[in-house]
Amino acid sequence: MGNKVERYTYRIEWSEEDGVFVARCVEFPGLGAHGKSQEAALRQIKVAVAGALKWLSDEKREAPEPLGSKKFRGHLTLRVPPEVHRELAIKAAEENVSINQLILSKII
Repeated sequence: MGNKVERYTYRIEWSEEDGVFVARCVEFPGLGAHGKSQEAALRQIKVAVAGALKWLSDEKREAPEPLGSKKFRGHLTLRVPPEVHRELAIKAAEENVSINQLILSKII
């Protein structure tokens, strides 16, 4: 199980309010841990993830798949109101690009 803990995605941020580093695991959004250093916060969140994995295993529940293991197709389905779709089509035509290229240029 320890090896699986290493495959998850972690983020560490400084909390000015608390005066500590706060670590979170992307695949377990409800978990958080803190430490006086980034390393300490990372160690603590990994302990929390290991505990969550053990609990899920004990309960015979499925653990979330690590993001690094997922295969992404590169396809997104986006639903928008018809008037937004129309506006996107107009802007794309004005810029001489596809709607896909227009949206992609706005999100990256």
